[in-house]
Amino acid sequence: MSDSEKKESELPEGEAHEGIDDNGEGVTFEVVEEVAKGKPKKGVYLLPNLFTTAALFSGFYAIVAAMNGLFEQAAVAIFISMIFDGLDGRVARMTNTQSAFGAEYDSLADCLSFGAAPALVSYSWSLSHLGKVGWMIGFIYMACAALRLARFNVQMDTADKRYFIGLPSPAAAAVVAGMVWAANDLGIKGEDVSIIAGIVTAFAAIMMVSNVKFNSFKELDLKGRVPFVVILVVVLVFAVIATYPSGVLLAVFLLYALSGPLLAFKRR
Repeated sequence: MSDSEKKESELPEGEAHEGIDDNGEGVTFEVVEEVAKGKPKKGVYLLPNLFTTAALFSGFYAIVAAMNGLFEQAAVAIFISMIFDGLDGRVARMTNTQSAFGAEYDSLADCLSFGAAPALVSYSWSLSHLGKVGWMIGFIYMACAALRLARFNVQMDTADKRYFIGLPSPAAAAVVAGMVWAANDLGIKGEDVSIIAGIVTAFAAIMMVSNVKFNSFKELDLKGRVPFVVILVVVLVFAVIATYPSGVLLAVFLLYALSGPLLAFKRR
């Protein structure tokens, strides 16, 4: 049974479903038969998209907060968006509700949450003091995030699952948001570090569209047994994050962003 046939067999009876015809011409509607056994609840299909919507809302809130000078809230909102973005795919797989619509919706939400939002937060906080150079850096970051997401979607089926090609857009957003959050906690004004902010934002943008490999950590076996000391280390890490979240998150994601080019240089 092909993937398309399998998907059709799982759709509920008596409902019209929208799609593209076999020739790729126009939109078609068809009624399919109900699965007698194991029919999933309608709400299950909604669940992963609710997480995606929550991620989208957090990204939009980050923009609104930055426009009102609430930079710490804006940065935190981007990190919250990352959490929801990480959950929607897992929820879809756990409930067997993956769909092409969900994948496209997630990608569009990522473009706002990890492209437009970090660019506008960085611009409102600091880059605006660089004049035209500042808004150009902000635009370049947003464009690079969109290009990174488009490339990821195209190469999804052929890419080596062990690595990401280019810095993932959520990690790049975390670098920018972490910078704003940490500086705000330290009482550093954006206008005083506008050049540094520009360099960091531009670096994150370039890394997203680069061909540098970044470890995806998908080979980690989280279901297997681990030594007891590993649990202690995890507890310690959470304690450190709770003590100084902005600084720790900035350090973690900045090191990850630097790990790609450093390892690439080491391989030469």
